Amino acid sequence: MPREYQFPYELRHLVYFLEVARQLHFRKAAEATAVGAPLFIRSRRRVELTPAGRAFAKRIEPVLRSLSAASREVQALTRGEEGHVRVAFTGLAMATVLPGILREFGRRFPGIRLELNESPSTAQLVALQAGELGCGFFHPGATPTPGLKTRLLLSERNGILLPADHPLATKASLKLHELAETPFVLFPRSHNPGFYDRVLSACAKAGLTPRIAEEVWPRANGVGLVRAGLGATFITPSEAKNLPGDVVFRPLTGHAPESRLVLAWRQPPAPEPALAAFLSVAGETKSADGK
Repeated sequence: MPREYQFPYELRHLVYFLEVARQLHFRKAAEATAVGAPLFIRSRRRVELTPAGRAFAKRIEPVLRSLSAASREVQALTRGEEGHVRVAFTGLAMATVLPGILREFGRRFPGIRLELNESPSTAQLVALQAGELGCGFFHPGATPTPGLKTRLLLSERNGILLPADHPLATKASLKLHELAETPFVLFPRSHNPGFYDRVLSACAKAGLTPRIAEEVWPRANGVGLVRAGLGATFITPSEAKNLPGDVVFRPLTGHAPESRLVLAWRQPPAPEPALAAFLSVAGETKSADGK
């Protein structure tokens, strides 16, 4: 044991001493005299602390309180009542399932702190594999990622978001080929290659070669550019529930890209208690296809 952790007394001696210092009763005082200085003055009628005793009591009381708090904290961590979880998400998650999960989790586990970070799907995969995230909400790739466990939370066909004054905004629904003259606002393929390729595939099947005006991230910026009249973008019906008045959502008939949202975490090893608590709440979310 390192020399700085070697003491001529035991923890119980400090507890005895502090109790005697509080009660000024001498029954246990002799237990705490191993500090190398007299701590008490005893007369026939009473027990008093020496200056050294008062200084010693002042020092050890916060130490004992800290040790007691540390023990409670460890027990709370083990039970999953306290802790810290890093959670990454995409705009699709925040626009759909994540707010409800966060609200319920905060109600049931107020002692666990969540560190939230909006991050592209590809960046989340790298961070999860490196152990830098507890879990992530993102669009999955075409093939499973080794070492990650996922749960599908959302699976929806995309529709089109248009400026409210767009010529096609008066129609109740659209087909992709009708947008041949409309520029598109997308996101960089490097951020989410799976969905990006699904967009291009749906366009190709519909006989459309999309004209991409801008590639921006996060998703909220794309919506802003549509509001500015720079083009159209793809969003799901779930994302379109609360839109500003200067844009409109129109469903697509025929070919349309599909958005998928998964919750992912590393396994093995088994999740730590705080992460397991978050996953249990998130796992109660119903996916859009009812699974």
